Amino acid sequence: MIRFALPLLLVIASCNNMPAPPPDSHHQPAELLLSDGTSLDGWKMCGPGEFVIDGGLKATGGMGMVWYADKSFKDFELTLEWQVEDAANNSGVFVRFPNPGDDPWVAVHQGYEIQVCDTAPEKHNTGSVYSFQAGTHIPTKPVGEWNEYIIRVVGQHYTIYINSEKVNEFDGDRSTEGYIGMQNHDDASPVRYRNIKVREL
Repeated sequence: MIRFALPLLLVIASCNNMPAPPPDSHHQPAELLLSDGTSLDGWKMCGPGEFVIDGGLKATGGMGMVWYADKSFKDFELTLEWQVEDAANNSGVFVRFPNPGDDPWVAVHQGYEIQVCDTAPEKHNTGSVYSFQAGTHIPTKPVGEWNEYIIRVVGQHYTIYINSEKVNEFDGDRSTEGYIGMQNHDDASPVRYRNIKVREL
């Protein structure tokens, strides 16, 4: 028995030093591109105004919204870029609202809006969960440059990042599944959106 002990120990040691197998890509959540800013395929308009393709999805008129009607989402990470022409431009990203039909206020009253408007008062400014909770700060770039939102939604917990900086953590009590949309607020707020992606969690 002693003569086999050393080879057996060498085999065990060799196995312990073997590299870990590569991660199984099939277990990684897939990322769904909702729009790169050059198409509204899968989207619907709701309420007055519209979105047009003009250097991104450009909001005109309102108060209405465009929403991604092909799929609703539960837990997810939403990434998108937005651009304003003036710091006072007003818009927002709606999440987890039911099918709104022709009424954009369904998204306001039954989902949550992550606000875009640097000059608005607290709880209504960029990074806020509109009318519920203000962000800690507004790390947006100069007017005309593209900013990035990351909105992570798990259960009732919402975590919001602007340009890689965490600005808000909020616990809600509304639906845990719904649609995604962007607001077109008024003629003076030509906010543009692009690279809208969702990764389901």
